[in-house]
Amino acid sequence: MANDFLTVADMVADAYDLSGQETSEVRAAAPVIASLPAIPASNGIVHKQSVMTQLPVTGFRTENAGRDFDHSVDRIDSIDLKILDWSWAVDKAVADSSRLAGGREQYIAREGLRHVQSALFNLENQWINGTGFNAGGFAGLADSANLDGLSDEMVVDAGGSAVGATSSVYMLRRNSAECGLVFNGEQAVELGETVVQNFTDGSGKNYPAYYTSGCMWVGGFFGSLFSIVRIVNLDASNGLTDDLIYQALERFPAGHAPDLCIMNRKSQFDLRASRTATNATGAPAPLVDNVAGVPVITTDAITHTEAVKS
Repeated sequence: MANDFLTVADMVADAYDLSGQETSEVRAAAPVIASLPAIPASNGIVHKQSVMTQLPVTGFRTENAGRDFDHSVDRIDSIDLKILDWSWAVDKAVADSSRLAGGREQYIAREGLRHVQSALFNLENQWINGTGFNAGGFAGLADSANLDGLSDEMVVDAGGSAVGATSSVYMLRRNSAECGLVFNGEQAVELGETVVQNFTDGSGKNYPAYYTSGCMWVGGFFGSLFSIVRIVNLDASNGLTDDLIYQALERFPAGHAPDLCIMNRKSQFDLRASRTATNATGAPAPLVDNVAGVPVITTDAITHTEAVKS
């Protein structure tokens, strides 16, 4: 895609008869990312962590009789961090002509804030949908080999079969070893100074622009086999119910319960509707903000256009 810069026509907030208040028609919140722990990478732009796969064999013995010693078994998981970039530039003449309160600095800062908002929503999409969202980004929840087929131990099938029109719900454990974000140590966010720099248009002609660099190395980590359960194949005829939630909870080992459930608004609506239809009074159930005590976060990053899992 070619550079797409702001123009004078884009500066609608500069109209003399507009208030200073602004709103948005863009779905770009990143509530899941805001809730995740973030840790520094173990080695720059690569993060390695140990996952125990087998306990040592122990047991009882009788007096004066020995037993064989054993050892635990681990594997090493490696995560490659990727560059998330939200650098931005604005034509110097356009920014200098801004009538926003604060002038060109406010104009540049406002555009920068929107780039950050876009970057965070991209990060949320990548963390959940992985390389299916952006092949150049890091692997996400949906890429996990533990969560991509109905035969997987940590997958619950809702039974939907609408081609290209299903969705998922995830229940997971957040902590520094299981589910979160990993970044490049002390250089987590690199935000450069705003400088005047020469740019070229699509015809190779030159013009000056205010340029600000913004980027970070980031990745996602997703713990072990028992860190996440995914409910798949939710569609218009097979929506989220408490039975599916409790099937998902049953997959977690004892003493290893999830502390977050993420879903889209449609699944939240379906779960509430299922409770309304089955409660004693028939009165509408309240908005679902937790399931079995596990907090719910809704996100627009979980779509209704997933492929049916088989």
